[in-house]
Amino acid sequence: MSLSTLTPAPAASDRSDGSSRRHGRGFWAIALAFLTAMAFCTVPAPLYPLYMARDGFSTFMGTIVFAVYAVGVVISLLLAGHVSDWVGRKKILIPALALELVAAALFLGDPSLPVLLVARLVSGLGIGMITATATAYLQELHAAHRPGSSRQRFEMVSTAANIGGLGVGALVAGVLAQYVDAPLRTPYLVFTVLLAVSIVAVALTPETVEERLVKPTYRPQRISADHGDRAGYLAAAAAGFASFAVFGLFTSVAPGFVAGALHLPSRALAGMIVFAVFGGAAVAQTLTSRLPAPAKVRLGLLAQAVGVPVLLAGTQTANLAAFLVGGVVAGIGAGVLFKAAVGAVAAMAAPARRGEALAGLFLIGYLGMILPSVGIGVATQAVTTGTAMNWFTGLLLVMLAFVALLFRRSAAAHAR
Repeated sequence: MSLSTLTPAPAASDRSDGSSRRHGRGFWAIALAFLTAMAFCTVPAPLYPLYMARDGFSTFMGTIVFAVYAVGVVISLLLAGHVSDWVGRKKILIPALALELVAAALFLGDPSLPVLLVARLVSGLGIGMITATATAYLQELHAAHRPGSSRQRFEMVSTAANIGGLGVGALVAGVLAQYVDAPLRTPYLVFTVLLAVSIVAVALTPETVEERLVKPTYRPQRISADHGDRAGYLAAAAAGFASFAVFGLFTSVAPGFVAGALHLPSRALAGMIVFAVFGGAAVAQTLTSRLPAPAKVRLGLLAQAVGVPVLLAGTQTANLAAFLVGGVVAGIGAGVLFKAAVGAVAAMAAPARRGEALAGLFLIGYLGMILPSVGIGVATQAVTTGTAMNWFTGLLLVMLAFVALLFRRSAAAHAR
């Protein structure tokens, strides 16, 4: 007698419920893997002064080390950020997480300046594959788990994993570097284990994209606004650029400011300050999840316009309180504005091009991270850091006004 005569086949509804639960568990598995990867990429932030003291390279070279990571992200987004739309999310996420493991091995092996540059580049290559892919994966898992429900959970979790992870990595690395032995090794050992667990979690998650038998001709990522709402996409991309400019500035400047201008060598303090900015952004994203998109945009623009000048005042006067308050307020604005941008792009893009649309958004965002941080580093070779920060603040305020104009035009186009 066959087994099927003894055990009834599950009803369609039972299969559906089982699949829904698997997608629900997968949603959280991908969120944790996303958070782990993003956290790993900021592990070096509070450690830069230790590398600089050991190897004797300048603050400018520290800025270049930071920028090399963002260059890796941009290269990866151009070459592979959209490919998961064709081959499936897991076939991109798992190799990307493996690249992060390679970067961790490089940090653990011989963290001299050349190896440090290579490790940051490799880490950036992995993150460029992860950001858009994981974001699209989370939306699809959310839709499969809760069909017909609001996108609020997806938006909140995806942006919290992305932005919140950046803060978690700096905090964990700073605390470990302050209170355990081998400060330039222990943080990477911890994240090596977490990344390995993340690979297993992704492997066990259901795929949401059916691999195409006939794949389109490969081409690098296009920076295209043709995703159903050209004006809305341009506004979202500009918002991403402005938001990442703030995050990039703070991540590259904060550790050196604490150790140099304030003469506070605490790695834990440097990590906590970076965490406060990104953590504030993640909390603000959660608390504003029910706000309509226009309200998020206005709040994000206003908070950045207020926070960045206060941050500038803190650097000019070597005032930790002003520096921290300005950074947190600006970070809140950047987080809320970027959340609105991700939600808008994910909603407007066709499912078959969702990864491509998000990859374009992240690509422009990371260009925003590269240009200001490198620009300030180059400018400090000719002018003081204070003057360079003045220029950055003025340019960012102009950029925020431009973003506001683009969103206003997008809203007017929808009204017509």
